[in-house]
Amino acid sequence: MRYTVQFATVQALKLSPFFISLALYFSLVRKDPEGQVWTTVLKCLPIVALMFYVLAKGFSLNKHFRRSQLILLGLVFSCGGDALLNVNLFPFGMVSFGVAHIFYISAFGWHPLKWVIGVCLYIPVTVFVILVHKHLDEILIVGVPIYCVLITTMLWRSLARAVEVKRFLAIFCAVGAALFVISDALIAVTMFLSVQLPSPRLQIMITYYAAQFAIALSTADDGPTPPCRNKNK
Repeated sequence: MRYTVQFATVQALKLSPFFISLALYFSLVRKDPEGQVWTTVLKCLPIVALMFYVLAKGFSLNKHFRRSQLILLGLVFSCGGDALLNVNLFPFGMVSFGVAHIFYISAFGWHPLKWVIGVCLYIPVTVFVILVHKHLDEILIVGVPIYCVLITTMLWRSLARAVEVKRFLAIFCAVGAALFVISDALIAVTMFLSVQLPSPRLQIMITYYAAQFAIALSTADDGPTPPCRNKNK
């Protein structure tokens, strides 16, 4: 029990840059950003802090840390997506986030398949794509459906992993993946369907940062002998 408390304390300290950068973003960026450099930096800082966490909690380039490696790459491309969206380069930002989801999918794996979960997710997403399709133009006609497939697959694989391993971090990661879908759905309904939401930026960014936090934290038990499972201490 004492070791568990110590382990949680150490993890919290390594996550402190994330919480500090989060406080800076929400306290200083009071309205929708308009492409300023300083808002872009503040928007990206929490994701950079999560990259630091993945490296600081224990990281190596060997096969035992494969999930950490892939999630770190996902965070890198997510940070790129944040920057591109903040300077009004939406299609390129969407591509960057799409690559991030490919890395997350690879991190969560394909075994077990749990195809029923996938089917249950793809049906409503297909309906959603049909609804917004007439509001899309140019590259988004192709890009949005592809992106929806990628993020839905990411959620499917995280849920399948959570159902299989039944550990807190995997379940928490699946919750984060669901929040990621919710965050992007909020962007879609406000941008493509002109739905008026109260404080949309806050809703979008709170769910987004919570999602990335949960996904990054899921690497805490990655490695050959995760400390939280070491019974000799």
